[in-house]
Amino acid sequence: MDIEIISIILLFVTFFGLLGLGVPVVYSIGISTTLTLLLNVNNLPAITTVSQRMTTGIDSFSLLAIPFFVLAGELMKQGGIANRLINLANSLIGRLPGGLAYVNVLAAMLFGAVSGSAVAAASAIGSIMTDRMEDEGYPRTMSASINITSSTTGLLIPPSNILIVYALASGGTASVAALFIAGYLPGVLVGLALMLTAGYMVFKKKLPRGEKVSLSDTFKYLKNAFFSLMLLVVVVGGIVAGIFTATEAAAIAVFYAAVLAFIYKAITIKDLPSIMLNSAKTTALVMAVISTSMAMSWLFSFISIPQMITGFMLENFSNPVVIFLIINLTLLVIGTFMDISPAVLIFTPIFLPVVTALGMDPVHFGIVLVLNLCIGICTPPVGTLLFVGSGVAKVSVTKVIVPLIPYLFAMFVVLMLITYIPWISLWLPGVFGL
Repeated sequence: MDIEIISIILLFVTFFGLLGLGVPVVYSIGISTTLTLLLNVNNLPAITTVSQRMTTGIDSFSLLAIPFFVLAGELMKQGGIANRLINLANSLIGRLPGGLAYVNVLAAMLFGAVSGSAVAAASAIGSIMTDRMEDEGYPRTMSASINITSSTTGLLIPPSNILIVYALASGGTASVAALFIAGYLPGVLVGLALMLTAGYMVFKKKLPRGEKVSLSDTFKYLKNAFFSLMLLVVVVGGIVAGIFTATEAAAIAVFYAAVLAFIYKAITIKDLPSIMLNSAKTTALVMAVISTSMAMSWLFSFISIPQMITGFMLENFSNPVVIFLIINLTLLVIGTFMDISPAVLIFTPIFLPVVTALGMDPVHFGIVLVLNLCIGICTPPVGTLLFVGSGVAKVSVTKVIVPLIPYLFAMFVVLMLITYIPWISLWLPGVFGL
């Protein structure tokens, strides 16, 4: 048997085998990559090569944006911003029948957008909205389901760390600015789909209408949340206008979020060490995953996995619609047991050559890929948001799974629309000339 085929078999068997045994993904990636190189592929020194590739994999200026955005998200989470966004959302749509369900979605979209973190949105919004919704007669499993799925919109609506990771994985074929702008319409579409689903569930359960908020109170809540929302304009507007890079924008986001948090008197100087420590822990985990994933991605190229898969799919499937569907289904399965960052880094080099050969724009594929994996982090057995949202709502994961299904189906419908209607992702970048 050809040495490359043996290498591929060994790589995937060890990788998925370790994942199946419950080994953390960062170790599964590193061990399987090293073991494959120990097979003596072209007599390369395995440990030295993996170490070098891990180091060079994170030697990227654009990746500096990630620790800054993580810190900005932590400051926003503890900086009193969540309550202001919830009050604004409630004043806008809370009066509708079952309005708190819509408020949950809109607040998660707004907080996810300004923080760039789905986990931060799920914990910050869920901790406030679950009790408020329960007081109005909403089942905790329903509020948890809405919170879990709507928090994913922050990964599509910029600023988004995962879109920066995809830009790196794409080898520069998709710019961060284009991806940021491309994520707006798909992110809003996911939010609207979740609202429609929540509306149907509200009608079915005959849940109450929220209290009407006066116009003067609405303006008051808008005023209170205005500077929080302006972060989106400052960060994304500055990137698109070419005033600063994504990394510089992330540093500005940290300064902006810190100033707001102190103005709102939500944090003090004494809170900064714990905030910095939490951010450092998150950043360390993300960078460890990125470094090992980049080593595995290099190995993919070295043993020609992308070329093999591209050749196989193009030779055996002539219809692009079928190929896109197969890729989507594959990514949906992958997303159920792999976290989003390593999945993006590992599978972008595999599938990007296939879709670009069929004429799909790399920016378009980036949005499709991220939305696929957003569904995955809401599903068992590994779904990060599933566990965070359930924990915040204080309900069992097993009790949330069934109520979650309608919302996951709504996200899948949007995924199909985005996959087969490129305009949804590419119109705004075209408008801005990106």
